[in-house]
Amino acid sequence: MRLLLSLQAQPGTVLPAHYNYPLSAAVYSLLRFGSNEFADFLHDIGFRLNGRSYKMFTFALRFDQMRFEGNTIRMLAPHADLFISSPLVEEFINSVVLGTFEQQSIRIGRAEFAVERIETLFVPQFGNREKFTLLSPIVLSTKRERDGKPHQYYLRPEDGADINRVLTNNLAHKYEILTGLPPVDAAVELIWDEQYLARHERVTRRVTIEEGGRAIDIIGVHAPFMLQGAPELIQVGYECGFGEKNAMGFGMAKMA
Repeated sequence: MRLLLSLQAQPGTVLPAHYNYPLSAAVYSLLRFGSNEFADFLHDIGFRLNGRSYKMFTFALRFDQMRFEGNTIRMLAPHADLFISSPLVEEFINSVVLGTFEQQSIRIGRAEFAVERIETLFVPQFGNREKFTLLSPIVLSTKRERDGKPHQYYLRPEDGADINRVLTNNLAHKYEILTGLPPVDAAVELIWDEQYLARHERVTRRVTIEEGGRAIDIIGVHAPFMLQGAPELIQVGYECGFGEKNAMGFGMAKMA
């Protein structure tokens, strides 16, 4: 299920260009009003499977008008939309709704936003071939060797085989966490919009986030795509977020 929070700020409001970490903290703050214990569990531990932790939610912030000014974003219009998505309706969505009504505002860095309205956006029906546009970049990574040592490599559109392997495993794990069973058909194929790639010289974005008490740079891709595969896996990606770092606001997409 998805929530849409309509936010209002003062004209000319400035917030960090890399706002993912403070915005994630704001979402956790809303969550704590409904369940402090669940918020702590999700933040500190998460749902673990095969040595990985999954938070099972994502979000995206969209501005009406803005411009980058160095390491900050200046809002040129006072309105912004915050989308929050998770399949965990009772534990997560309902708690965020309660927190929104209690708090009536959120803070991103030093920027204060009033919550003017909250709407519930229900999950659409999915087939085995769906087109998506990204509300936030999708992050997928794998280990590759450099100087004789493995390092984290963030996948680009040209890394087709690795993208499909990593994305398939990611969605299959999230599905198993939700259902308790591995998917019967776990194969998915991501097909980028080639016309979009041809029109845009650069579709990758470097974003700095805080993780484990330190700042790290990650690289995501922001381009439309088609996904082929089991409808239940496509739905998992739609609700939890596609790829990695979802709880930092990556991999949120809408149907095209």
